[in-house]
Amino acid sequence: MNSANYTRASTARFVTTHSVLSLDARHPLVAKSLVDVQEMHRTVMSGFRGWVQDGDTDARSQMGVLSTWSVDLKAAALVLVVQSRVPGDWSRIPRAAYTTTPDVITVDRTFKVGEVVGFRTVVNPTRSRPGRPTAEKVRGTRSAHTTPEHVKRWFVRRLQGDGEPPTAEDGVVRIGATADADALGIRMLPTVSSGHRGKPVRIGRAEIRGSLTVTDPETLVGVLAGGLGHARAYSCGLVLTR
Repeated sequence: MNSANYTRASTARFVTTHSVLSLDARHPLVAKSLVDVQEMHRTVMSGFRGWVQDGDTDARSQMGVLSTWSVDLKAAALVLVVQSRVPGDWSRIPRAAYTTTPDVITVDRTFKVGEVVGFRTVVNPTRSRPGRPTAEKVRGTRSAHTTPEHVKRWFVRRLQGDGEPPTAEDGVVRIGATADADALGIRMLPTVSSGHRGKPVRIGRAEIRGSLTVTDPETLVGVLAGGLGHARAYSCGLVLTR
């Protein structure tokens, strides 16, 4: 999209639901979720049965389900935040797994151009490696960035300056906001994995914190609702603002 013919709204409204679950990391269900990323996905999706047909391959995206979690191993506490377009029902998680009652919050806020918001996100920042040359076109494989500097570059490419379109010329989808790259806090997180059903999964992760200045509210709301980057089924890509 050419920036010359792109127009933006000055405000955009974001409505969603956040479920905050405080869990005992020593409980078997929670412990299994921590060591197997597929089990964590199953735990998250257990709160949304019945909203779509069983077996739908895009059930998560239909319901707008995104999640993020953090663990305090010393306190044996896991905090899981789940965002969704529909309210979650967390009664299928055993009571003994909770340290407090789940807190379900309706988020309803409007973003405007020039507004400064704090943010935190855990992402799967990847780069594409080309496939081996053959007679047919081969899709490259993705590998995760492993250093804070590379993660910063990955994120900065997605920033959207004032007047810039939501998609860059090289196809990178921007986030509707800009930021001071030098003020970003970046922390590499442990890789999560699963060998479930013979399909190994390894997800490289990084946490990014900082402040965003809103330049394109509609694009920002789209990112907040849909997530950022890859591995969104595996607790990556949820952008939390304050």
